[in-house]
Amino acid sequence: MQLSLGDEIDLPERVARHCAVLRLRRGDALVVFNGEGGEFSAELTRVSRGDSRARVISKQTPERESPLAIALAQCVSSGDRMDSTLRKSTELGVSRIVPIASERSVVRLSSDRADKRVAHWRNVVIAACEQCGRNHVPEVAAIIDFAAFLSRGASDGLRLLLAPDAYRDLKQLEPPSRVTLLVGPEGGLAPEERQRAEGSGFVPVRFGPRVLRTETAPLATIAAMQALWGDC
Repeated sequence: MQLSLGDEIDLPERVARHCAVLRLRRGDALVVFNGEGGEFSAELTRVSRGDSRARVISKQTPERESPLAIALAQCVSSGDRMDSTLRKSTELGVSRIVPIASERSVVRLSSDRADKRVAHWRNVVIAACEQCGRNHVPEVAAIIDFAAFLSRGASDGLRLLLAPDAYRDLKQLEPPSRVTLLVGPEGGLAPEERQRAEGSGFVPVRFGPRVLRTETAPLATIAAMQALWGDC
């Protein structure tokens, strides 16, 4: 949605409910954004649970994005694990999320259910942006098969694969400007998948001496990459 000064906009139903829960009233101030950068000061002109509106007053352009572009290629995990991974990785600054259907993924989705799940994940990411103050919404791609993901070519900068038995860690790598981080599902990648990933240019790296869960590994690694090469 394009936003311009003076526009009066309908707030999404979820946001309208939140305004009602907070007991905001007509004339109260809030900040709105469209996910494309920048944010806008606005004033509520109508408040109800299902129908709230606001008038755009001014625009600001704070920069909260990391100089390190991180794409998270996350093999689909089950239930709340995937939601939590997407929510927290958004807070940590990822710029793109690619859900992957791998051999050991517990969740198997039909085409219709997959579309609904991706729509749900996109809403999770938007809510995380609202919470952490990001005004660029990370892309959440459609679910892609593991082989199809690898066939896209090495165009996403440094390609990293988390592997507990790898012999090198993040500190031994040259600082990149773009990273694609591949994380397996519960049970990890199948041996054949790991072999094919390495053949496609993914560099195995270890993150300490312990085996991390699928919802822990990407968050710990993203935080470390931001500390080494990005935000810090």
